Amino acid sequence: MESLRPTDLDARLKNGDSLILLDVRQPGELEICVLPGVVHIPLGDLGVRHSELDPDAEIVCICHHGVRSAHACLMLESFGFENAINMTGGMELWATEMDPAMARY
Repeated sequence: MESLRPTDLDARLKNGDSLILLDVRQPGELEICVLPGVVHIPLGDLGVRHSELDPDAEIVCICHHGVRSAHACLMLESFGFENAINMTGGMELWATEMDPAMARY
């Protein structure tokens, strides 16, 4: 499974890379903090909703600390997705490295 740090994701987004940001947290977590433009599919729903995603796209999976997103990557890979990328450290590390003003929980 490929992974990247928030700083790397930020650089790729600023470069204009075509990425799907898949946030697999629960709805209440997104109310606290969220990156713009995410596709939201909670991890528990991914098994039945993965068909909503483009299997050929680069998909960056995001959660709070990077554990659920790692599971999401493995799940996507089991469905034949070849470009699932885990954001190491999740939104907690994003807030630390990229946006210290972001709400944390």
